[in-house]
Amino acid sequence: MDLHLKESRVTGELVYDGHFLKVQRDTVRLPDGKNTTREYIKHPGAVVILPLFDDGTVLLERQFRYPLDQVFIEFPAGKIDPNEDPLVCAKRELQEETGYSGTDWTFLCTIHNAIAYSNEHLDIYLARGLTAGDSKLDDGEFLETFRASVAEVMTWVREGKITDVKTVIAAFWLEKIVTGQWTP
Repeated sequence: MDLHLKESRVTGELVYDGHFLKVQRDTVRLPDGKNTTREYIKHPGAVVILPLFDDGTVLLERQFRYPLDQVFIEFPAGKIDPNEDPLVCAKRELQEETGYSGTDWTFLCTIHNAIAYSNEHLDIYLARGLTAGDSKLDDGEFLETFRASVAEVMTWVREGKITDVKTVIAAFWLEKIVTGQWTP
């Protein structure tokens, strides 16, 4: 198991315990026997949904993200609640954020989007058989939904109009699926 690369926790402390995120500071032993410090964000995990309509378009969101002070184009996503199954979370988040529900769900992959400073992971799901309904946004959550073709999404990635990492990775998965290069 690559023991020549493994770092081992010696001690640790929770230095910030927020409502959503926690910050951990650990002393670790390096492979050469020396000690150093690692600080990282503890995250509960999240899901990303690729809502694919029968006509080949996808459902996207526009949402303001405070840390970067701008509106981003993203696929629907949300954090996993304690002890919640990721697929249950994906179905809940799609309905809450967009009003849509799906009848055909496929797990695609798990990504780790910030491995240097967070334990966050995102499970990506493809949702088909979409039916419109009423959204139920959380208090303080504001977003717009819209449909786009996969070609448009890929153009926006190439042009830098989509920079959100989960959406970029999901877009590449989507492109491979709709062109038949990958079978989920």
